[in-house]
Amino acid sequence: MGRGRVELKRIENKINRQVTFAKRRNGLLKKAYELSVLCDAEVALIIFSNRGKLYEFCSSSSMLKTLDRYQKCNYGAPEPNVSTREALELSSQQEYLKLKARYEALQRSQRNLLGEDLGPLNSKELETLERQLDSSLKQIRSTRTQYMLDQLTDLQRREHTLNEANRSLKQRLLEGNQVNPLQWNPSVQDVGYSQQPAQPQGDGFFHPLECEPTLQIGYQTEPITVAAGPSVTNYMPWLPATM
Repeated sequence: MGRGRVELKRIENKINRQVTFAKRRNGLLKKAYELSVLCDAEVALIIFSNRGKLYEFCSSSSMLKTLDRYQKCNYGAPEPNVSTREALELSSQQEYLKLKARYEALQRSQRNLLGEDLGPLNSKELETLERQLDSSLKQIRSTRTQYMLDQLTDLQRREHTLNEANRSLKQRLLEGNQVNPLQWNPSVQDVGYSQQPAQPQGDGFFHPLECEPTLQIGYQTEPITVAAGPSVTNYMPWLPATM
């Protein structure tokens, strides 16, 4: 009875998976060796386990030589005898030439858009350039018109806001005039009332005093009469009589 067909899927059992890996790894390495010997082929085999362990086989003397040969064949070197460094330099030079040609084309196109160096252009190229300029001009005009419309809308909105604020201030001013009429417009009657003379008071707490308008202090103003009597000369005969 022959062996049954094995379903290819990941082995869940860890031990069985390790055993299977070891058996098939050895079989693969054996097959690679047989292929290199029987067919005189250059074979290189690299295996990494799930733990990162490396297993390799190379029929030549060096794995690096085989890998270098693989890179040259895979990426298509321009010449079979050119080294990797020379190939990189040649590729960089070709890329530089492409970028330089593109840069010159862009500069030439810019000069043509500015109306310069139009001599080498033929009729079809001039028509294409004219259509490009017309399209750019329409786009510029459309953008400028939209910008002006936006500015106009903004100015109208600001004008409406200022008018509303002015109307609100005027309404508040009118309401203030109606609430305080005496403060804003004083009448003649009120001013006359404030200028009327004071009325005499009646019998109140204070009464006028009935007395002379002037006050005499210390002596009386009436003349003093002196009765005649003995003079000084009677007592002092040596004084002259003129005194």
